[in-house]
Amino acid sequence: MVSVVRSVADTLADAADPGRWLAQLSSSVAPDDMAMLEKAFAEARELYRDKRLPHTGEDVFSHAVAAAAIVADLNLLTDAIVATLLFAVPDYRADWQEWLPKAFNRTVLTLVEGGNRVRRLTEIARIDRFATPEDSARQAETMRKMLLAMVADIRVVLIKLAWRTQTMHYLPQCDEAIRRQIARETLELFAPLANRLGVWQIKWELEDLGFRHTDPDNYKKIAKLLDERRLERIDYIERVLDTLRGELRQAGVKGDVAGRPKHIFSIWKKMKKKKLDFSELYDIRAVRILVEKLQDCYTVLGLIHSMWQPIPGEFDDYISNPKANDYRSLHTAVIGPEDRVVEVQIRTFEMHEHAEFGVAAHWRYKEGGKGDSQYEEKISWLRQLLDWREDMSGSDREGLADAFKTELFADTIYVLTPQGRVLALPQGATAIDFAYALHTDVGHHCRGAKVEGHIVPLSTPLQNGQRVEVLTAKEGGPSVNWLHEGWVKSHRAISKIRQYIRQQNLDAVRETGRHIFERELARHPGVQPNLAQVAEKLGYDKLDEVYAALGHGELGTRAVNQAFVSFAPPPPPDVNPEDIVRRSRGGHDAGGVLIEGVGNLMTVLAKCCRPAPPDSVVGFVTKGRGISIHRSSCITLKRLSADVPERLIAADWGEQKGSVFPIDIDILAGDRPGLLRDISDVFSREKLNVIGVNTLSREQKARLRFTLEVRHVRDISRVLAHLMEVRGVQEARRV
Repeated sequence: MVSVVRSVADTLADAADPGRWLAQLSSSVAPDDMAMLEKAFAEARELYRDKRLPHTGEDVFSHAVAAAAIVADLNLLTDAIVATLLFAVPDYRADWQEWLPKAFNRTVLTLVEGGNRVRRLTEIARIDRFATPEDSARQAETMRKMLLAMVADIRVVLIKLAWRTQTMHYLPQCDEAIRRQIARETLELFAPLANRLGVWQIKWELEDLGFRHTDPDNYKKIAKLLDERRLERIDYIERVLDTLRGELRQAGVKGDVAGRPKHIFSIWKKMKKKKLDFSELYDIRAVRILVEKLQDCYTVLGLIHSMWQPIPGEFDDYISNPKANDYRSLHTAVIGPEDRVVEVQIRTFEMHEHAEFGVAAHWRYKEGGKGDSQYEEKISWLRQLLDWREDMSGSDREGLADAFKTELFADTIYVLTPQGRVLALPQGATAIDFAYALHTDVGHHCRGAKVEGHIVPLSTPLQNGQRVEVLTAKEGGPSVNWLHEGWVKSHRAISKIRQYIRQQNLDAVRETGRHIFERELARHPGVQPNLAQVAEKLGYDKLDEVYAALGHGELGTRAVNQAFVSFAPPPPPDVNPEDIVRRSRGGHDAGGVLIEGVGNLMTVLAKCCRPAPPDSVVGFVTKGRGISIHRSSCITLKRLSADVPERLIAADWGEQKGSVFPIDIDILAGDRPGLLRDISDVFSREKLNVIGVNTLSREQKARLRFTLEVRHVRDISRVLAHLMEVRGVQEARRV
């Protein structure tokens, strides 16, 4: 990576002379991209003229140019550089969301939108509002995860790191209170985030600059102990690396050599953690040698010890004796050129891959990332992506823009309390989960919620970055329906609700469960199960235990419904008129229904099953109402004819000239405004006449029964298919 160490003087020089900075980029940027950069530069200069950042007072344009130069060094593609130049556009242009995609492209808009959200949330969720270091550390850790989860493009986070790096360069010109607040936030939030992503140069710079303002005395003390400035140490390391590369070539060993001088904050942390004096540190200057084969590690070790004098007691063989996390490497310290101590690490490329991206990765034990293996795997993937971008060029980099788009962290959402505390919840979580994450009592007394200041139903799924306020009542407790309706997603909330309900009066719980049981049974007309057998099928000895389990929320309604289905009678066989219906030889078409052997009889279409052509039908001779016409599969017909089968009479459809028939359809849907209108539109498009409507809405669910006039049953399948396309409709069927 190109160094991103930039002074305030460099920043002002770039801002005053755009030609210098743009000329540096012209050799590595395509002509079209260069034109977009020049346009962004000109727009930013005009838009930010005489504007200053609210917290630090820095010139907005100077800040934008310096941050964009850092992003350019990070190889994040031209869109990211443009978005960094235009980071403050939302503050100064009301139509920015329409203007950006027209003037540049939608990717620039996405990056600026993401950056604007990150800015807003980091201002709300400030770490310095937490009194104890433990609370502050927890908030910082959760915020790091939130920033990664809420962006659709990982470059938004890297742009934010570039902004913060430039802010840290300008910090000496700010008031002391501002310096300390920003420096603390940098050390606790942004430097560890850069470390997680493997953006080492930014990480080292943020740490040193943050340390300089949070603990100036120790910073100056260590700076004085260093016998050279950082740039001098960088130059020294480069000369050591050149020497090593030449020696490896002469020895015929293929390898990669890299190095870095230890920065001030890292030196202080090591002295503090290991209780060492400065003179006892041997890794102020360090180099790493990667080779292809295991035996080459020991070959290189011998080569180095023959070149420079090893320091006694500073050799560790973690290849023969790996660390507990399977970290493997050779470590040694030598008196290098100019009698300066140099630490050397030697390992194979495979060992290095494990050390950087496997369970041995540095950030896990340095930044407290233990315990969440899935999160660690996602971080490792991002770090590898950012590593690969270094080697991408030309056409290979065209696909890199898509690779930056990530949904790796989409399984968790992060929402804020009114005080700015960040809470992690599972995807799909509601205000109920949020309330229980705050405190168990808040969850128990939760009766409503505000999201971004607007009252919403408790069942509303929350989104990343939303600010949520819980509305509570003094009386009452959680409802078991929260569980049955699927409004609760977090294990904590589910457990607390079940625990609360279990502690309530058992008789009341059983009564609640009995109502649920009877409600579900009513949804299975014609099913008359043996209730003792139902309890046994559900794994309980008694029906009271089933009621209690339903009341506690431990038994779901789906399992109960499946048990009822298993007791449903087999579907009745189609009626065969040849076998069970009296026949005679004549026939007459009466009112559209052909009754064999009988003429001019009154026929009535049964309302229980509402037959229509071409349903298979059977007549039933009633007392005083003529012949009722039923579908052959009608359950009511089976019950009526059980004792008087002689009343059954064969029937069929005659010629249908202009006749229409009423049929019923049932619709189950999630209740919402406009639902009835959207369903009526389907009937209107199909030119169907609605002659009856019955609706019932309860607990965000709507049940609707419509009676329609149709000419033929085959029309209904098409109507049902269109109804299923209406938003929120879960089921549509003929009764």
